[in-house]
Amino acid sequence: MVLSFFDQFMSPVCFGIPLIALAITLPWILFPTPQARWLNNRVLTLQGWFINRFTSQLLLPLNPGGHKWAVLFASLMLFLLSINMLGLLPYTFTPTTQLSLNLGLAVPLWLATVIIGMWNQPTHALGHFLPEGTPTPLIPVLIIIETISLFIRPLALGVRLTANLTAGHLLIQLIATAAFVLLSVMPVVAILTSVVLFLLTLLEVAVAMIQAYVFVLLLSLYLQENV
Repeated sequence: MVLSFFDQFMSPVCFGIPLIALAITLPWILFPTPQARWLNNRVLTLQGWFINRFTSQLLLPLNPGGHKWAVLFASLMLFLLSINMLGLLPYTFTPTTQLSLNLGLAVPLWLATVIIGMWNQPTHALGHFLPEGTPTPLIPVLIIIETISLFIRPLALGVRLTANLTAGHLLIQLIATAAFVLLSVMPVVAILTSVVLFLLTLLEVAVAMIQAYVFVLLLSLYLQENV
């Protein structure tokens, strides 16, 4: 059976049951649970410090009304970060390379920010469609453009996360295949290719972390416009 480079992005199936649910559940099992002690261990202390720093930086430009989303944003950040990092391990599946999953996360959260804006301040929310001082002939065109830009936001969120992770995984597989093929023909070139593969893997780790942060950051910016 001939496998293509894109087979790694197919959702694994065992006995006809998709294993994407197991891949999504696994990160929550890995996180340590708080214990009834006066002092936590190093893992819990580091985890608490990271969550506090991330939440304080993320909610800094938001008014107090948006601080209710702190738990949701922190949980989403840890969820995406864990899935992206676990997907870099050999023989693993990355659920965030599936556009359906990313859109399933982006669309409801984006829609929630829009509904909050329409409910709390409808005049301000509708004012984004037509900037003040717009010439009369440009009013219909601007309304159409702003409407399209509004509805394209969740699509951009999902596609950005999917495209960056997919491109990184494909590059790693291509360079790894090249290094394996060149090992018996040109060992020196194969070693240099392996060094490039190692550097690319480090870059992909950074991309996995940055893309999880960018996903949550853009959602917080959408929320900032509506609270």
